[in-house]
Amino acid sequence: MFLTSTQCKYWMFGSEDELNSLRGKANSKHIQLYGRTVPDSSKSDYFLTPDEEKIMVKLYEIQLKDFCKRFQPPMPRCVLGTAFHYFKRFYIQNSVMNYHPKEIMVTCIYLACKVEEFNVSIQQFVANIKGDREKASDVILNNELLLMEQLNFHLAIHNPFRPVEGLLIDIKTRGSLHDPERLRQGTEQFLDRVFLTDAILLYSPSQVALAAVLHAASKLQENLDSYVTDVLFGTGGQDKLDILIGAVRAIRSMEKTAEASRDKNKSLEKKLDKCRNPENNPDSEIYKKKMQALLDEDDDLYYGISSQNQKSNNSAMNMSISCSPEIA
Repeated sequence: MFLTSTQCKYWMFGSEDELNSLRGKANSKHIQLYGRTVPDSSKSDYFLTPDEEKIMVKLYEIQLKDFCKRFQPPMPRCVLGTAFHYFKRFYIQNSVMNYHPKEIMVTCIYLACKVEEFNVSIQQFVANIKGDREKASDVILNNELLLMEQLNFHLAIHNPFRPVEGLLIDIKTRGSLHDPERLRQGTEQFLDRVFLTDAILLYSPSQVALAAVLHAASKLQENLDSYVTDVLFGTGGQDKLDILIGAVRAIRSMEKTAEASRDKNKSLEKKLDKCRNPENNPDSEIYKKKMQALLDEDDDLYYGISSQNQKSNNSAMNMSISCSPEIA
């Protein structure tokens, strides 16, 4: 049940202003931490602004969608939706200057594959990535635990896809619309665009699903008002109808403003490369030294455990066993 889920309790927000405020705090926190040596007059030129961070996140959301659409073997839509949730949640309280979105993006998708039981190995997964696949594998596996921690291990996601199926079945069963399957294409196109907005962090999956179905119906010049007011809500739910109508209108308005530009902002990419935290940059010497130190710690720990086990084994092998006393 969505209403009793961690998604509803911890990851639904009151407004876009609240989300932007949290993102702005993440931006300020990063600059305060890593901008101590940068003059105040130069900080806006050196670091990304909150609006620039938002543009970068939007850019990689589009890449996330494209990656999932091209993935082989074909990826279930629930994986796409879950990956979007993880990606959006991560950058509510983290800056892209600290964790590059291209690395968090693939980690979100890989984790979503696991959670949604779309069973692909890390080798199968990185086979869909261009470039250095061994490096991509290391990046994903190194970031996976970080991602789960930043999500507070709230990994179960309620997507709008199942409510859409329920609505189409209900319209077919109790509604008067001829061939509700005609709504499917328009509904899926709407959801593809709405995932590029903050709607999934502001409205329940059922509200997003209904907005998608109503949008598809309007595109076909069909009217489902009587189905919503008389059938879906009936006489007992009229008090909730105004809230639902307001939510549906807001979701459809957000979908219209969804940015669909696929052009890379090269100036922002270059700015991000300069100001990103080197401790989390796999190409930096600081990161490589940190990873080597972790490997050395693991080796030391393994050696210590092995030595202790060897001592225990030797002790057991040399142990003398006393004879049982005679029974008179």
